[in-house]
Amino acid sequence: MRPLFTALLIIGLFLQASAQLTTAKLFGSHMVLQRNQPVTIWGWSTKNAKIMVSFNGQQVSAKADAKGNWKVLLKPMEAGGPYEMKISSGNEQLDYTDIMMGEVWICSGQSNMEFQLKNAYGFKQEQKNAAQMPIRQFHVPDKISLQPEQKLSGGEWVKADTNTVGDFTAVGYFFAKKLAQNLHVTVGLISSNWGGTQVEDWISKDAMLASPGLNEVAKSLPTNWDDLKIRIDKQLKQYAYRNQPVVNYTIDGLAGEPASFFSTWQNGNAPGSWEWMGKLYSYRGEGFMQRTIKLDSSYSKAKSVLHLGTTDADMALYINGKLIKNGSLAPGYQLDLPAGAWKGGDNSLLIQLLSKQKKETWFGMGINGIGNDINIQFADTTVNMADGYWKTMPDLSKPYHFDFLPNNTASMLYNSMIKPLIPYAIAGVIWYQGESNADRSCQYRTSFPLLIADWRSQWKSDLPFLFVQLSSFGGFQNSNIGSGWAELREAQTLTLQLPNTGMAVTTDIGDAFNIHPKDKADVGIRLANKALTITYHLTGFTESPLYSSSEFKDGYALVNFSHAENGLIVKDKYGYVRGFELAGADHKFYYAQAVITADNKVKVWCSQVPQPVAVRYAWTDAPIDANLFTKDGIPVSAFRSDSWKGITEGKKFE
Repeated sequence: MRPLFTALLIIGLFLQASAQLTTAKLFGSHMVLQRNQPVTIWGWSTKNAKIMVSFNGQQVSAKADAKGNWKVLLKPMEAGGPYEMKISSGNEQLDYTDIMMGEVWICSGQSNMEFQLKNAYGFKQEQKNAAQMPIRQFHVPDKISLQPEQKLSGGEWVKADTNTVGDFTAVGYFFAKKLAQNLHVTVGLISSNWGGTQVEDWISKDAMLASPGLNEVAKSLPTNWDDLKIRIDKQLKQYAYRNQPVVNYTIDGLAGEPASFFSTWQNGNAPGSWEWMGKLYSYRGEGFMQRTIKLDSSYSKAKSVLHLGTTDADMALYINGKLIKNGSLAPGYQLDLPAGAWKGGDNSLLIQLLSKQKKETWFGMGINGIGNDINIQFADTTVNMADGYWKTMPDLSKPYHFDFLPNNTASMLYNSMIKPLIPYAIAGVIWYQGESNADRSCQYRTSFPLLIADWRSQWKSDLPFLFVQLSSFGGFQNSNIGSGWAELREAQTLTLQLPNTGMAVTTDIGDAFNIHPKDKADVGIRLANKALTITYHLTGFTESPLYSSSEFKDGYALVNFSHAENGLIVKDKYGYVRGFELAGADHKFYYAQAVITADNKVKVWCSQVPQPVAVRYAWTDAPIDANLFTKDGIPVSAFRSDSWKGITEGKKFE
């Protein structure tokens, strides 16, 4: 008994000795603390220890609880610095230097917020001047967790300079630059984001449990990794086979199938990684992609060249059942095809994906490219294949596994990348996310406001929450086909009904062929303009006009806007307004003509719709031809006057 007692005593003394004085990772040298707000400092130490914090003329003490948790509250302070902070307990002391009181904003969302300055337009010029910019960043490391966590896995505050600024969030940097220029204070950015993630990843489980729309699914979320693996394997099979029995396809069997055979497979994109295609997310194995190409019979006698962009995976390619290539592709590889490779009618291009992309930044399986280099070239025409008309199927007859990633379930990023930030004092949040929810846009009307309410509840503050409306990317489909991206933009606009929110419209600075447009300066500036108006109560910053109402009479629609009092213009050398559609009682839309009236309204008409009842503007994935702006060059937001059923209604998070 005595040896056991001695061992336990030694373990207890060791644990007590190892419980050193620490703070949350957010606190350290070069940090920015929020001015004009109470500032909470917290950390861990030995149990019941006395903690003393000295900062900027304040001395505050606290006693750690039985688990070693401690926190102190500093009184509000004006902007200034640099200051030093001393935190002591017994013989231990922490010294943090070069601390500024300024404005602190969380920058969160998915890859367009994560997008680094070094990849954005204007980087070289910003790099030259970075050391003069009073901007600092704390980057939250990527991590997933099934349970809420107290501590970040790492991170430190970094000052912008020539060597560091390239790694800053580009949107956040340009946002901070505009704030600093107008407020004359240091701006601190807490960059917590993860590419390709859904809004549900960032909402706490407690908030989901309290939500009528997410309550049931929240109850079933896995609490351990084994259950998570079972969940995602089940979802993959349900998705790929559309709730039908699993079939172990072989390439020999598939190669001989006509193009019509693949119609039931799930749609995929090229260029694009499987990482962003439905429940193929996190799948690691082999698979198939198929594309139907409809050709006139004259092309059966023509030579052609097949381009698959910058794809560098191992694959086997078949055209109408005939093997034409088997092996590794080099980026930019082109395949010369003889006459007779194609036939008149429906052709089937089948690809057996035998490996992921070799270049890690191309994100696994799929076809990679820049958007206009995935095609078939004939002498007199080019058939574009950079679109969403591909078909996908995992090969479950071969070994496969999953890499656990945020979208496998919900709340994992809130648990590990947001919860540990609370209650760090902040001015507000800027948010760029939604691309990964565009297939469930209708549900975003409730899930996005839920996230905002959740974070405000956690911080116990009506935080300013400013967000980027989805930019332009993808197809140019009309309203008769429908658009998940347009419906997502609508959900974002509806979120403006929440107080203390603002939206930056960016459809004019997107890239139809690249989901990551490089113009991040305008995005950041437009967000900053919202902050300067809403949060800092400055004037003179133009807002995007928003749809307010429409009148239908005498065969035309007359559209009214808010924030259009200073005038509307059309960006077209011929003066044509583009991007409008009209529909009558039959719900069938036609492209329409439009003009700006003397009182800054827009009159819309169409000969095919003599009695219009609905008007839409920029209602497509990539409305790059929409050209209605304020006189200051700020785009009018996409809208629709009707509330007819959209293509994402009924689609829910599972």
